[in-house]
Amino acid sequence: MNQYHKLYTAEDSAVVFIDHQPQMLFGVANIDRAALINNVTLLGKVAKEFKVPAVLTAVETESFSGYLWPQLLDVFPGQAVVERTSMNAWDDAGFRQAIEATGRKNILITGLWTEVCVTWPTLEMIAAGYHIYVVEDCCGATSAAAHEAALSRMVQAGAVRVTALAALLEWQRDWARRGHYDALMTLIKQQGGAYGSGVEYAYTMVHKAPQSAKVGQVVPRKTGH
Repeated sequence: MNQYHKLYTAEDSAVVFIDHQPQMLFGVANIDRAALINNVTLLGKVAKEFKVPAVLTAVETESFSGYLWPQLLDVFPGQAVVERTSMNAWDDAGFRQAIEATGRKNILITGLWTEVCVTWPTLEMIAAGYHIYVVEDCCGATSAAAHEAALSRMVQAGAVRVTALAALLEWQRDWARRGHYDALMTLIKQQGGAYGSGVEYAYTMVHKAPQSAKVGQVVPRKTGH
């Protein structure tokens, strides 16, 4: 059976964050940069909730690119960041060792820029026997055309395109599985965009749950005099 005809699980997948650094973010033009940061942070938080191994890597931190975004570092406090000089993470022995240490073959890849630092390791990891899922709204490129061209190249090589929300829901799979349900819903309400707003509405207006926060609480309008 083709691996991509299966669904991955929290037990057989890992997630990779490549070069989510300030200097690299400056050049992103295919997606709103605030939305990109939000998507990456949400994916990281959900991966941590499901205990999915995460690999963090950065290129030329102090000489050019700056440190990984604090939003991402806050999700994985104290975790080692694989520091590289190579644009292709797969060229770096430390990165390869970090991937191998996860023991997983299904790899969700995110990073900057899509056309270089995501595409190149994706091609080589597919050749090395990994099954790559590119979380495209957690990737940034220097233009929309560069992003689409890179995604096309990776798909032609065998990668699969996914988005952050679909990617993290694949870990949950079944709403009857309650182990991560409440934590997942909390994260989605906070950072899940329109879907998160829908979840909040269902919780408070349909199921009459308390509001998530007091800030912005609606005061009922008085009628009459």
